[in-house]
Amino acid sequence: MDNRRTFLKSLIAAGAVARLPSTADAAAQGAAAGGAPKRTGMRKSVLVTMLPRDLSYERRFALAREVGFEAIEMRTITSEGEAAEVKEASQKTGLPVHSVMNVDHWDLPLSSSDPDVVQRSVRGMETSLRNAVLWGADTVLLVPAVVDANTSYKDAWTRSQQVIRERLVPKAAEMKVVIAIEEVWNKFLLSPLEFARYVDEFESPWVKAYFDVGNVVLYAFPQDWIRTLGPRIVKVHVKDFSFDRRNGRFAWNNLGEGDIDWPEVRRALGEIGYAGDVTTELSGGDAAYLKDVSTRLDRIFAGQAPVPKAPVPKAG
Repeated sequence: MDNRRTFLKSLIAAGAVARLPSTADAAAQGAAAGGAPKRTGMRKSVLVTMLPRDLSYERRFALAREVGFEAIEMRTITSEGEAAEVKEASQKTGLPVHSVMNVDHWDLPLSSSDPDVVQRSVRGMETSLRNAVLWGADTVLLVPAVVDANTSYKDAWTRSQQVIRERLVPKAAEMKVVIAIEEVWNKFLLSPLEFARYVDEFESPWVKAYFDVGNVVLYAFPQDWIRTLGPRIVKVHVKDFSFDRRNGRFAWNNLGEGDIDWPEVRRALGEIGYAGDVTTELSGGDAAYLKDVSTRLDRIFAGQAPVPKAPVPKAG
């Protein structure tokens, strides 16, 4: 009963936040006037895997800055020497690491019935948290559970929550790093209502939502999830997605080349007052490609479509 009351209160709060005025229109007007898109409070970030892997970390970070990104999201690094190299690259280039993507949660899910698997998964999160502290990141991304043939939805929910609550939240609070739960294709947290409830049941400021815009397009509208999750969202991933329902085919796309209504997504982010990091999670490429992605994200921030529409030819 207590969980139910907490859930209902959280939905009411989210609804109140969703009624806040949007900031997208002002940004869009600034861009339409011909100048650079006005700053919106959100920060452009890039996932480290998008940067050329044949470069040193310092050169990768420098390239990210050169093409317009303002922060970077790293993945978990177990080597102390490599982790130190990342810290040095961040300091020398002035490009902050804002988040760490945990890497063990798929192969070693916290929802497993095997205590050894869970223990190894917890150790992986501990490494991610230490990385975050070393690099000055405020968040670690976590896929909390995996539903499979041997793990029911209910078990995935209760097991993962117990481990996170008892073994990870105390460490996150001690290190002052938020655990950001992400919705992915893991047959879990399949609606924004469930996602909100899952986060709320921790009753902890150290557990928030990491919302991936592209991951819900197959069966939902990202702007609806944004408005429902509201202030629970602490980080955002962006990528585009297209689905051919007639032929049952789908594809991940660059920003503006899929089915996402980006102006509406931007409007929803404005309505909830989101002012955090927005990280591109796309395939990697060279400097020209990365610059193009950065420019597309500028347009999204300004409330525009990422790719300008071709002008309609005049009649006659």
